[in-house]
Amino acid sequence: MPNQTHRTDVAIIGAGPVGLFAVFECGMLDMGCHVVDALGEAGGQCSALYPEKPIYDIPGYPEIMAADLVSKLEQQAAPFDPTYHLGQQVVALRGAADGRWLVETEAGIRIDACAVIIAAGVGAFGPNRPPLAGIEQYEGHPPGSGVQYLVRRRDDYRGRRVVIAGGGDSAVDWALSLAEVAESVAVVHRRGKFRAAPESVRRLHELTEAGTVELVIPFQLHDIKGVGGELRTVVVRDLDGNERWLAADVLLPFFGLSQNLGPIAEWGLDLNRNHIVVDPGSCATDREGIFAIGDIVTYPGKLKLILTGFAEAAMAAHAIHPLVHPGEALHFEYSTTKGVPGRS
Repeated sequence: MPNQTHRTDVAIIGAGPVGLFAVFECGMLDMGCHVVDALGEAGGQCSALYPEKPIYDIPGYPEIMAADLVSKLEQQAAPFDPTYHLGQQVVALRGAADGRWLVETEAGIRIDACAVIIAAGVGAFGPNRPPLAGIEQYEGHPPGSGVQYLVRRRDDYRGRRVVIAGGGDSAVDWALSLAEVAESVAVVHRRGKFRAAPESVRRLHELTEAGTVELVIPFQLHDIKGVGGELRTVVVRDLDGNERWLAADVLLPFFGLSQNLGPIAEWGLDLNRNHIVVDPGSCATDREGIFAIGDIVTYPGKLKLILTGFAEAAMAAHAIHPLVHPGEALHFEYSTTKGVPGRS
């Protein structure tokens, strides 16, 4: 209900994988959480941009789909009964009584918390669009056709002629995945070197040698053509002006995300290039009681990996414990000895 105030131990801003794991870590230390996210479902980019994209660097999972990882994290957090406020952006963060913090959303929900964990990923995000004349007429088509900036269901591309543009992890990973279902996959990149995981690049070259994937190098997107609003051809050009016309039902340009911190930039936190500066030993910001974890933070040696964010969630939870339970000694126990509520 709007204009309602909830009182809790920890308010978590961001319901991506790192925010969800923070619920678990706080719960294991007897701290309750309310979680806010601007998206309508938990999971952050994993749910919004690539739910069927495989992730390879989660310990214990040689490969797991992004949506499955989110589901596992929700199950892991469930015993601690978190309250989710989804589909609403946090618009204000200000001090409350007794050193607490008041988080307010655009829907009028207020959360009175002892501590705040900002796990907002890259903040508000959207795809970087290629500068192609008339691209708008090919956007907004059903998945598997036109110009798409994300892949939600791999099966939508079954039997389709796919052109992927880009040289990062998203471009390479989706080339590997869609090669299993598409009629054809062509990868357009401006140079021969890819900015992706070496093992993924090795597999991409294997598929190229087998004739399963075509590497269109060194070329860049130049034009797109279609009939009746339906994409038919992607035109690419090299630095010498040589052109190639690639048959295509769908173009997937993966040129990264534009990010915007939004209201976070107005909260008086120490920022460095749109990232929140934190103490790497506790993930504390320069404002007492406010912590930040995941891709939104920076410190010397920071690695933008989900597993790094998981570790930061644990550190933040332990740093918050004395704020929520002052004077109470924390006798840390491993989960194997402590167990989880509601589980035998």
